[in-house]
Amino acid sequence: MERVADDERCLLIVEDDASFARTLARSFERRGYRVHVASSVPAFDALLGTIRPGYAVVDLKLGSGSGLSCVRALHERDPATKIVVLTGYASIATAVEAIKLGASHYLPKPANSDDIEAAFGKGEGDVEAPIGARATSLKTLEWERIHETLADSGFNVSETARRLGMHRRTLARKLEKRPLR
Repeated sequence: MERVADDERCLLIVEDDASFARTLARSFERRGYRVHVASSVPAFDALLGTIRPGYAVVDLKLGSGSGLSCVRALHERDPATKIVVLTGYASIATAVEAIKLGASHYLPKPANSDDIEAAFGKGEGDVEAPIGARATSLKTLEWERIHETLADSGFNVSETARRLGMHRRTLARKLEKRPLR
C-alpha cells in the first residue's frame, strides 16, 4: 500500500481515554487532518491494515497493554511516519525505548494539539534544550504516584491504599481534594 499525497495528512490516534481521544481528534480535524482513532492494541492492529498514516499519536499505556508495540509496528510499516508518544507515566527508560523503536518525539501528558503538532515538525534534536532538573512539587509527585498506583490496581481505592502503605480514609481524602480526570 503506497502512501499518496492525500495520506500525508492522515493521523492515527491510539489512546484508551475516549474523551481525550475525541478531543484530540476534533482538534486535528479542524486543522485539516483525516483522523482515525484506535482505543486498544487489537483495534490498532485492525486499523493499521486499512490505513497508512503520515502521523500518529500513541499513548504509552493502553489499558493493560503497551503503546510501544504500536510504535514499533508503525515504524516497521513506514519509517517516514511521524510518531509522537504521549504518557502520564514519563520516565527516561520509556522515552529511550520509544525513540529506539521509531518515535519522533515523546511528550508527557497533559499535552495539547499545539504541542503535538509542534512535535511532528521537529525532525532533529535541539542543542538549545534546557538542561536542569524538572521543577516538580512534592504534592505533584505524590499525586502522580497515587494516580499511577490507582491505575495499576484497577482504580480500587482499598488496594491502592494497601500498596501505598496508607489508611484507606487518608487516601480517600487526598482523592477528594484533587478529583480524577
